[in-house]
Amino acid sequence: MTTTADPDINFIWAGLIVDELIRNGIDTFIICPGSRSAPLALAIAGEPRAKALVHFDERAAAFFATGYATASGKPAVLVCTSGTAAANFLPGIIECSRKKLPLIVITADRPPELRKTGADQAIEQLGIFSEYVRFQFDLPCPTTDIPPAMVLTTVDQAVYRARRSPGGPVHLNCMFREPLAPVIHAGKAGDYLTELSRHREGTLPYTTYHAPAASLDAVATVQAVRALNAVKRGVIVVGKLRSSGERDAVLRLAEKLQWPVFPDVTSTLRLTPAAGPVIHHFDQMLLSARFAASLDIDGVLQVGGRMTSKRLNLFLESRGLKHYVMVLNHPLRNDPSHQVTLRLEAGVEVFCRAVTPQVKARRASSSLAATQALSRQIAARIGKVAGGSLSEPGTARLISRHLPSGHGLFLSNSMPVRDMDMYGAVRPGDIAIGANRGASGIDGIIASAAGFARGLGRPVTLVIGDLAALHDINSLAILAANRLPVTIVVMNNNGGGIFSFLPVARLEADFERLFGTPHGYHFEHAAAMFGLPYARPRTCSEFIRAYARAARGKGPALIEVVTDRDGNIRLHQAWQDSLKAFMDRTLPEGKS
Repeated sequence: MTTTADPDINFIWAGLIVDELIRNGIDTFIICPGSRSAPLALAIAGEPRAKALVHFDERAAAFFATGYATASGKPAVLVCTSGTAAANFLPGIIECSRKKLPLIVITADRPPELRKTGADQAIEQLGIFSEYVRFQFDLPCPTTDIPPAMVLTTVDQAVYRARRSPGGPVHLNCMFREPLAPVIHAGKAGDYLTELSRHREGTLPYTTYHAPAASLDAVATVQAVRALNAVKRGVIVVGKLRSSGERDAVLRLAEKLQWPVFPDVTSTLRLTPAAGPVIHHFDQMLLSARFAASLDIDGVLQVGGRMTSKRLNLFLESRGLKHYVMVLNHPLRNDPSHQVTLRLEAGVEVFCRAVTPQVKARRASSSLAATQALSRQIAARIGKVAGGSLSEPGTARLISRHLPSGHGLFLSNSMPVRDMDMYGAVRPGDIAIGANRGASGIDGIIASAAGFARGLGRPVTLVIGDLAALHDINSLAILAANRLPVTIVVMNNNGGGIFSFLPVARLEADFERLFGTPHGYHFEHAAAMFGLPYARPRTCSEFIRAYARAARGKGPALIEVVTDRDGNIRLHQAWQDSLKAFMDRTLPEGKS
């Protein structure tokens, strides 16, 4: 059934959508093949300004877009056909939504006469992503009865909503009737686009949006300064930072307050040297009850989002803090322990610039100097205990030490991000660090790292567990097809290693079957299937050589480190016992 006035109207509308996205500065498209989305795919392929990547798995495509936005701050465009193809975008959309990352989702759909009729590949697509999208619109079947400007203003609104705080995914659902390929018809197309002649001569979007000015108003600034000045002894907790400007602004504020800075591994401060009062190994220091008792804090300033360290979160919950100031660049609550007393919606750099000149300057205390000294001692102690056989935490430390300058680092959830947070070495040079810490799932990690590498435009090292790698193994095809320089380090302990650290591990009868989930697989043949260089080092020196070789390569590579789950938990416990005993010997009771 065709009711359009021009058989090429599908292709005309698709071209308008693609052109308007590019005018908005969005040029990266991930196409998942399908018939109903043919007008969109052909429009992208025919646009020389578009950078198109084609992948067969919608779930992986969405995670690729997540990694791309993490690195670049820019949205990619996902395109798929109708039916369950759209549903497979959902996990990546959830991650983007939780991380407030912009994403443009375009799904093709059946026309209205085929909806709710039992027609093939016709499902309820509008609303399928629920509250995880910031904006959704059901574009009608293309017709010359609707002015083309409507298409453009819809795209412009979607892009604005994706970028405006809180950023996130948006969904355009595009209904198409047949024919789904261009007929090269000379009907009314020329007349139809006449009203856009002036627009098409330029390069700007049809509608230009400007977000509200990013600033902290006078009342909020006064409240923040008053709260910070009221704190007698505080700490600055630093989550994900998005730029060197944010990092420098936090350090300037910390220098004036002379409060210790506890940085998450995703902040970039955790693994890089800093001139300010940064406590790189606070997590392991909190193993000591004596050190924790010495932190007699009455206030916290938290910037940049959630922290990986469970020890820190439990410590803060136990303090009964009088002042808990949180700064995030969105209006959503991020307070699972219900401690925040002052919540400011502002960018980290904007906030720090507003309050730093007005907070009272503090003198460096002897306790801060002692805390910094203890952090350096813990770093040296970790270096000593990590010098044995190749292990999971030891591999994290080796990667942090030997990651080439200018490369990026992507950390999978479960143990890799925790091991790097706890045991990663401080090394010179900035590191771009990515992790899917929005919903913190283990799905789509390889695809996310691939997108992270594309967004950075630099080589990336991915540290991932075996189950997460198995979960996303078909995303090796993205790396192979696009020659993306991602070195994958798979920590293979034959199952879900993180569960061994949880109380459920004491249920010996059912633990292995239900939680340990041993699989017995290795990754050599997976690497061969996708043409990736492979190595399986057995010692620290072998790993260093294999890692250096892979990182120098121009494309992807896979390194498998085989460990033992039971041995891994014993090793973690031994390292922590050693560090705790050292602190108990070093610290006077009740003092830092």
